[in-house]
Amino acid sequence: MAVLVIWSIALDAPLEEPANRALTPNPSKAPWYFLGLQEMLVYFDPWIAGVVLPTLIIVGLMAIPYIDINEKGNGYYTFKERKFAVLTYVFGFHVLWVLLIVIGTLFRGPGWNFFWPWETWDPHFVGVLTNVDLSEYFGIPTRNPDNTLNPAAMIFGAVCVGALYTPVGLVWIQRQNSDLFKKLGFIRYSVVAFLLLSMVGLVIKILLRLGPPVFGLNPVKYVLVTPWFNI
Repeated sequence: MAVLVIWSIALDAPLEEPANRALTPNPSKAPWYFLGLQEMLVYFDPWIAGVVLPTLIIVGLMAIPYIDINEKGNGYYTFKERKFAVLTYVFGFHVLWVLLIVIGTLFRGPGWNFFWPWETWDPHFVGVLTNVDLSEYFGIPTRNPDNTLNPAAMIFGAVCVGALYTPVGLVWIQRQNSDLFKKLGFIRYSVVAFLLLSMVGLVIKILLRLGPPVFGLNPVKYVLVTPWFNI
């Protein structure tokens, strides 16, 4: 709240000129509260960024009363007794959602190119970046010479995605007899683990897209490419 108050005092928010249907603004940005979704379009296909991920957010929020077995903290504020819940919220909302809004607001300029704060927004700037799939970093081309999908690349991507969620089963096998896991149950544990690892996967995909250009490498477009969907 304090940050918003200082921001509103220090920065002007003037109205722009009347809309001109013959002139499209560049960059064309959604309202700030939707910029997180617009920014996710950089990292995922539209149906994932605009349908799947928002659905997971809504379903995850709806599931909280059913998967939260910690009875402490009802009616009073406490961090010590609800560390996991508080840190998960901070990570999901402040680190992910707010961070995407900040990137879309302050770092995306003309052509939706990435600009550092000290760089001038040049409307004629053309970023020369060649997106590659993760498998191509390991010498596995996504497409065959006849432009058909390379099965090896699809298997490689499936292994990478599967590796993210594999700890779900391993942790359950190792700790299923503990008091916490018995109380939580397999279904609730699976839902919590899936949602949490999906949040981690979003961060990984953002880093794979934004990180390599910093080191002069090509950004990663897809981790998994299939005939039906791409991640």
